[in-house]
Amino acid sequence: MAPGTGWRPTVAERARRRASIRLRITAVASAVVAVVLVLGAALFVVVLQQSLRDGAASSVRDEASAIADRIHDSEQVTLTEAEVDSDRIIQIVQDGTVVGFSDDAEGLGPLLTEEGESTVTIDGDEYLVISDSAGHSTKVVVARELSDVTESLATVVPLVAISIPALVALLAITTWIVVGRALRPVERMREEVDEVTASRLDRRLAGAGSGDELGRLASTMNRMLDRLDQSQRSQQRFISDASHELKSPLASLRQYAEVARTYPDRMTAAELAEAIEDEGGRLERIVRGMLVLARADEGSLRSGDDAVDLDDLVLPEVQRLRASTGLAVEASIEPARVRGDAGMLGQVVRNLVDNAARHARSSVVLTLSGAGVLTVEDDGAGIPESERERVFERFVRLDEARGRDAGGSGLGLAIVREIVAAHGGTVTVDASAHGGARFTVTLPA
Repeated sequence: MAPGTGWRPTVAERARRRASIRLRITAVASAVVAVVLVLGAALFVVVLQQSLRDGAASSVRDEASAIADRIHDSEQVTLTEAEVDSDRIIQIVQDGTVVGFSDDAEGLGPLLTEEGESTVTIDGDEYLVISDSAGHSTKVVVARELSDVTESLATVVPLVAISIPALVALLAITTWIVVGRALRPVERMREEVDEVTASRLDRRLAGAGSGDELGRLASTMNRMLDRLDQSQRSQQRFISDASHELKSPLASLRQYAEVARTYPDRMTAAELAEAIEDEGGRLERIVRGMLVLARADEGSLRSGDDAVDLDDLVLPEVQRLRASTGLAVEASIEPARVRGDAGMLGQVVRNLVDNAARHARSSVVLTLSGAGVLTVEDDGAGIPESERERVFERFVRLDEARGRDAGGSGLGLAIVREIVAAHGGTVTVDASAHGGARFTVTLPA
């Protein structure tokens, strides 16, 4: 079943959903840290090894230099008693021959015959050997075993090898716990959203006022739910009102048909045709208005880019109103040109004129300025200030009985507002100097 229709995820499914994000974040974080730690540990071991070797070389170099300086200054090519008993291997090499050596160098040939540095293996052990000049043909050779360097590395490497997995495991556990706690509000939010259905759009998410990222997300979703709730209410009201409006002309048509069939002598064919024409026209106007509003709701109500002379749209309506009613019609019309759709703008003019004619007692006044401002006034009962916004809502009549008798559908002013808005203009209503209502349409000239 789809979410919102009774479907509820099981505990295992919820755990898998939470684990999938937690597992990916934990795995990625652990892998990145593991790679960084391994590379850092390798670099550390290399730097440590080089540092230990450099320290050993510096110590041996200083010792060889000190012995060489002493021999050079004293001109005695011999080792002191302390140098003979040293734990280092020390040789005095003269013309390629060992002429002096420490106890540990007994029986060894010259380790180096030239001044410099090298590494040799003696009895399976690695030694660092440095030679320094003590005279023209005399060299002092000092060798130090590198076992302490090897032992230090042998101690450090296992510690690093143990610490890296331990740190990665600690990081993984910490990340798992932290991400789980961070996702807990998201999971609650998901469960709350899952409770929202078409019949329960009044539900809202908790935590919208926390101010953090999740709070802002909850606020955004609540605003979305507000819009959906409002849209659903508007849609339901629209459907209810439309059904109510369509029921009246359909019922009249059926009544006329039943009377004509049951009592054919009471209604002539001409009378039936006239009744059908009147009710059919009323039905057509309602459907046409609903289609315009549906296009507006879908965002597909677009104004054209044609040059439209508003005065050419207003003048025929003035003539029609004078010919079809007994109202006094006053008109002050200046040439005005706007860009848009002539058909839709003509519908705006007609709806305003028809609305004024339905509510006027004796006169209607139309004014069109060259700046594209159209006003339509009547001398009827007017519109209370508190109701002036409601008149632009769909299927709203302030006087239900008069509206129905005059054939109004309650859609005309709503259509006017949508068309004018699509053309980038505005429409307002206020009190007329003649006592009724004054509608003002302003369009970009």
